[in-house]
Amino acid sequence: MKTVLITGANKSIGFETARQLLQAGYFVYLGSRDKQKGEEAIAKLNAEGYAEVELVVIDVNDSGSVIEARKELGSRITSLDVLINNAGIRGDGDPTPSLISPKTIREVFNINFFGTIEVTQAFLDLLKNSEAPRIVNVTSGLASLALHSDPTWKYYKFKGAAYGPSKTALNAYTIALAYELRDTPFKINAVDPGYTATDFNQHRGTGTVEDAAQRIVKYATIGDDGPTGGYFSDDNSPQTGISPW
Repeated sequence: MKTVLITGANKSIGFETARQLLQAGYFVYLGSRDKQKGEEAIAKLNAEGYAEVELVVIDVNDSGSVIEARKELGSRITSLDVLINNAGIRGDGDPTPSLISPKTIREVFNINFFGTIEVTQAFLDLLKNSEAPRIVNVTSGLASLALHSDPTWKYYKFKGAAYGPSKTALNAYTIALAYELRDTPFKINAVDPGYTATDFNQHRGTGTVEDAAQRIVKYATIGDDGPTGGYFSDDNSPQTGISPW
């Protein structure tokens, strides 16, 4: 049975991604910063009939927590097939570039960018033990510099100095890591789940968590002939699914 670790999986898109991968026959390690909320999520999945799921307490913004999570998971398994870096934040306060607090920008980058890198590096050895390792970095359409420069883009007015740029940086890391591991079985991609209605955006999104999770699952389960080092967005590029950088 293939295994997957999903960060920030106790609710919203992460939780639905866990559910869909359970349906696909994966053993899910549900990552949650809050132990109680993680246990509640596990109980909900158990009540739906899914037994192959366990909690991993992990705060991507806490190096000690990441190290402890790696030790804990390493005591249960010797290889990990899929890592889905889903945990992320928008940041508090006014997002206007001239007014946003540098403290807020640092907080957003610490979780969305540096935290993701730290988690990836911590679990890379377990992934290398898999015959077909996959990494999905959950990004955003707002990470596209090309689209932000296009006045005809539907989200052109959604400019900010924290969330979008943190995902732009994550996209750059995705390219770099995929290139480093290009001659290995790894497939590493950045996936935009779309503008989804969750508490992340006060449920103002237009998409469903089911559709969002399907996009993530697609690249978490791609075959050996699948892409690596790509940026995929059905929302931005419904015809091809390939987003401009």
